[in-house]
Order: sequence, then C-alpha cells, then structure tokens
Amino acid sequence: MTAPLIDPFQRPISYLRVSVTDRCDFRCLYCMAEQMTFLPKADLLTLDELDRLCSSFVDLGVKKLRITGGEPLVRRNIMSFFRAMSRHLDSGRLEELTLTTNGSQLAKYADDLAACGVRRINVSLDTLDATKFTHITRWGRLEQVLEGIAAAKAAGMRVKINTVALKGFNEDELFTLADWCAREGHDLTFIEVMPMGDMEGRLDQYWPLADLRARLAERFTLHPLTERTGGPARYVRVGETMQKIGFITPLTHNFCESCNRVRLTCTGELYLCLGQEDRADLRAVLRDSDDEDVLRAAIRDAITRKPKGHDFDYGRQTVAGQMPRHMSHTGG
Repeated sequence: MTAPLIDPFQRPISYLRVSVTDRCDFRCLYCMAEQMTFLPKADLLTLDELDRLCSSFVDLGVKKLRITGGEPLVRRNIMSFFRAMSRHLDSGRLEELTLTTNGSQLAKYADDLAACGVRRINVSLDTLDATKFTHITRWGRLEQVLEGIAAAKAAGMRVKINTVALKGFNEDELFTLADWCAREGHDLTFIEVMPMGDMEGRLDQYWPLADLRARLAERFTLHPLTERTGGPARYVRVGETMQKIGFITPLTHNFCESCNRVRLTCTGELYLCLGQEDRADLRAVLRDSDDEDVLRAAIRDAITRKPKGHDFDYGRQTVAGQMPRHMSHTGG
C-alpha cells in the first residue's frame, strides 16, 4: 500500500499542490470575480483532515508539498498546519514544504514559516506600479506586499516572483520587473494567462511568452538551463545579471509529458489535471472511514485516471479547453 504513485503514462506523482482555502484578501482580475461567493466553512476540510490527506500522499511517495489558496495565509490557525507538515520534513520523507502567496500576510508569518522548514516561496506579483497593482488586485496595496517580500528574504527564504504576462497591462514593465528582481536577488517566472473562470475581455490580455522572451533577448543574453524544480517552468540564466528567469507556457508549449503533480482543493476534490474537469472526491472517503488503507486505495484509484494532458488552446477569436471554474477553486 505504500508503493509510489505512478500514473497511466508511467509518470511518478511526487508533487501535491494543496489549496487550504478558497478565500483571498485580493480579487485579482484574472483569478476571481469581484463579488465572489465563497464556500460554506462546513464544506472545507478541517486542518486535521488536510493533515491526514497530505500525510497519506507523503506515505505514497509525494516529496514536494505546495500550499496554495485562495490566499493560504488568510486561513485561521494555518500555522498549526504548517507545523504539522514540518514533521515530514524532519523525518526526511518530505523533501520540500513551500507555498504560493500574494504576499499580503508575509510580514506577519515569514519567521514562523521559516521555523517550519519553508525554504523558498512563490509570490504572485504582476506589477511594481502601485496604482496598477490596486487596479489588478481590485483592492490590494503594493507597499504591504513589498514589506512581506522583504520579511521573507530577511527570514532566510528564497523568493520567486510569479508574474502573469498581460498584454496591455505589464508589457511596459518587462525590464522594470527583471531589473528589480536582479537587484533584490529574486528569481522571476512569467506565466501565460490561463483560460479559467470568466473569460470576458481576457482574449485581449493574452501575451505569448515566445514574444516576451524574444523581447528579453533584445537586451539580455539568455542561456537555457536544463534544471527542473518539479514544476512546468523552463528556465534561462541571464548572462548580464546571472539571475534565473522562468517561463510557464501551457498554451504555446504543452509541458504535460513530464507532469508529476496533482491538485487537492480545500473541499477534498483531487483534480488530476489543471486543464481537465475529472476529479475524485476524497472528502467523502476521508469522512466515511478511519482506515488509512481505504484512503490510500482511493488516492491510487484516482491516479489511474490522470489524463495525458490538458486541452488549453487560444484560437484566433475563441478559447478551446476553457475551464469554467475559477483558478482560486483549484488552487493557484
């Protein structure tokens, strides 16, 4: 019952992304509707249930655990969950415990996260212009996020900035963001906007990363890297600054052949692919039985249904493979 998880295409599943809440203190335009209806708290897994589920995945060979949301740090008592997961780092069964955050709560929690063994984090940041930041997050404050990033750096955590490439919004900040990350010692990854949730007006935002990369190459010498961090990004080293820049291109380059991850929602649904709707209800299994073998068997059965890849595709005027659910539901 503890043999590693292998999907139908012989890909080992070693990476679990876990959403601990659908709530967020921002309402980013490409992620949420402005007036979101959040889930009733009774529908969410308790922190103890999240512990049990994540621990079962660790038993089955998951080596990397990324905590997401919504905004994970707005969940009440979330640090008790991080402390619980840190025991798997201490035992050596888990190699990495990390999170993706909007940075708003980092000033408060950075030291505690570092104490739990979190060594690197991803911070979503699409602009360094305070006015534009408030516009795209609908009510976020850039200063608060920058303070949080500084706190994470001071606590000894490596920070990677995730920037969604948005045509007509942050095209003019390409080099501003790259230069700032180089000065601060942060890695930087650009992400193509994904066709999820409300797509009204979003086609015009799509900025292919091939174009973005070509623009970077006009100023910088880009050396492709072969290293992988367990995610979909492909990296280059910038010769002039020696910083690392990544590109996540689900639309212009399908990275599914090496996919090693699945996503667990805050309600216990296991999504086998970000761009497909097939999922397994692990909450029902979790609440119906205390038998760990039953839970592990349900996880194994779900993995047998993992598809070969997603169907995301931007056409000339339409979007194929669009997912009706918001990104915040699946976990960013």
